[in-house]
Order: sequence, then structure tokens, then C-alpha cells
Amino acid sequence: MKILMLTPYLPFPPSSGGQVRSYNLLKNLGKKHKIVLVALIKNDSEKKYVDDLKDYCEKIYVCKRSESPWTMQNIFRSIFGLYPFLVVRNYSTEAKERVYQLLQENNFDLIHAETFYIMPHIPETNIPILLVEQTIEYMVYQHFVKNFKLFFVKPLFYFDILKLKFWEKSYWQKADLVGAMSEIDRQQMVKIIPDLKVEIIPNAAGEDLSLIYQTQKSEKPIFLYQGNFFWLQNIEAARLLIDQIFPEIIKKIPSAICYIAGQKAKEKLGKIKTKGIKIIEIEPSDVDTVKKVYRQASIFLAPIKGPGGTRLKILGAMAAGLPVISSPTGVSGLDIKDRENVLIAKNNQEFVKLAVEIFESRTLYEKIRQNAKKLVEEKYNWNTVSSKLEQIYLKLTKTK
Repeated sequence: MKILMLTPYLPFPPSSGGQVRSYNLLKNLGKKHKIVLVALIKNDSEKKYVDDLKDYCEKIYVCKRSESPWTMQNIFRSIFGLYPFLVVRNYSTEAKERVYQLLQENNFDLIHAETFYIMPHIPETNIPILLVEQTIEYMVYQHFVKNFKLFFVKPLFYFDILKLKFWEKSYWQKADLVGAMSEIDRQQMVKIIPDLKVEIIPNAAGEDLSLIYQTQKSEKPIFLYQGNFFWLQNIEAARLLIDQIFPEIIKKIPSAICYIAGQKAKEKLGKIKTKGIKIIEIEPSDVDTVKKVYRQASIFLAPIKGPGGTRLKILGAMAAGLPVISSPTGVSGLDIKDRENVLIAKNNQEFVKLAVEIFESRTLYEKIRQNAKKLVEEKYNWNTVSSKLEQIYLKLTKTK
């Protein structure tokens, strides 16, 4: 099968959730299918990673989009134009022209678009389109605007969210099939558009974190939260840890340490005065440091409040052998059971209580992490997900 795949990022290095997902899908799908990749980049320095993807793709085209989202041109276009800011900042004239040219010169069986905001680059075509939504974007932004403190700018953001919802729905309907990360996301999409065709294509845990699983995990009280702090959900979760949750944990466990690690961690979180918290900056290509913090930590804390998708960081922690204490939102869409393969905390007080409980009970600690590892191996691995995606490709092309 010959597939044209479009991504709003270059899927290497696999440092953000979307990159991890696309990279692992390419690794598996590239063994059987011819994939032509069109990926957006912000600057030319990213081109050095193209060679890392050549084994999995027939051809790779990188196209420039705005290096900084907050340009006057982007802001002006989103305020006075038809498209919301998310679409404007991810738009590339070069990519649109490249996709049009490729469709003229090749006989593709299928177009695979990751995220709805890559869809404006695809012209009218008879080739079947699979649109995979890593999250329902308008709901994510709606959550943060709702809690925005500057009330005088809220109307402007709400107007942008209305446009975001309109175009997200429009591109769902333009696609022949929509992929959702979880059953919860699928139900939400069908609630908005009752006759929408949606298939679940979940995330999985990366092999790199599975390989660091230790039979005897450290008994030191080292807690971890890891993510890309470009995303609002990760900033919000980290602030809850820093300001409310970890100060109470350290009262109960004085020797406790909390690592908050990831891209732009220091820039987005600023100077931290909370005792016991260590901010670890991780560069996009620094996979070794990611492995190191997972190997050193003993418990993963995920007080995620923002909606959307399934959490690669949760699956990664489960694969690495870290018991996870998460909010209900953090594990939403995953086939997990409370006190079986994760611990679910409904509020800040429960995070503290469960952190102390699992630290003091080695029996509970081992039960949670071993069951989590088993679940990831059986259900959330990239071979399984890729095989399901292949079946969806075949079904879609035959139906079309």
C-alpha cells in the first residue's frame, strides 16, 4: 500500500507525545508499506533528523511553518480571518503546494493525517483520508480559557474556540474516517456528529522505557512527573505538584524528592522555591536523560486536569516499572483498574494519602507496577496498535 502521511511536526526525535506516536507507527508500518511523509518544521535545524526516518519512509519532505506562533501576522490572521489560531500557526504554504504536487504525480492508496489542523494542506481528492485526532482540541483550549484569570481577554479567546470547534468538526466530516485515542473521545465525537465514522487507534508505550524495567525497584521516595512543558496540560499539572501536592507529601515523608522533568521545564515553570523539588531540563533529542529519570524515580505522580487523548507519559511510566498515581483525567480512556494497575486520586488530599500508602507498602507497590507492566505488554504496545491501524487502512481503501 502506498500512503501519504502528514504530520504537524517531524516525528524525530521522539520527545513529545505526538512525535513518539508517529515515530513508532512509521517504524512498524514502514516494514510493509511505502510511506511518503510530509512533516512541518519550525526551523532548518530540524532537518538534521530527517536521516533518522529514512529507513521507514520512501520519501520525506519537510516544510517550513512559522517559527514562532506569536507573530503579528499569525495573530492578525486568527482575529480577522476564518481560521482559529491553532490552524493559522500550523499552516505552511510550502506544505500545501508540496501535497498538491505529490497527489498529481503519485497514485496513493490512502492519506493519513495526524491532527485536524494539518488538514488545510490537503486539496479536494478522491483518495480516502484517515484523520487521526490525538485529542479533541477545542475541548482542551476551552478548559484553559475557562480558568483564565484575565477576564477582559476571555471573549477574544472564546471567539477563537468557536472557530476552532467549527473547523475541527468540519475536517472530521471531510475525512472518510476519524481515528480517536480512546472510547471516551470516540463517544464525545459521535455526540457532536451522530453519524461520524470513528475507529479507536490508541497510543502505546515506547520500547525504550520498557527496556529499563528493573526487577528490584529503588525504595527511595523519589517521585517523578515528566512531560513537554510546551503543552498547557503539563504546566498545570506541574504547578499543582509544586504548589499544593508535594509540600504536603514532604511533611509526611521528609526524605522525599520530586523530579519535574521535560522540555522547557525551567522556562515555563520558573524558579522553584518548594523544598525537595528538582527541575530537570531535557533537550528534545536527549533520550538518555529521559531514561535516567525514569530509572532513578520510584513513583510517578500525574495530577492532570486538562482533557484530551490518552497519556503516553502514563503508559511510559507503567512500562518502565513506576507505579502511577493519577487523577481520573490522567488515565481517562485507558483500560485500567484502580488499585489494580494504577492508583487514582480524585483530589490533592488523595494524592498525598496514596503517595504515603504506596511508599510504605511494598506489597501494594509491587502489585501495581507488575500488573501495569503486564497490561502494557498485552494491550498497549506499538506492534498491536500498528496491526490494528493496518486493518483500518485495508477496510477504508476497500470501502472507498
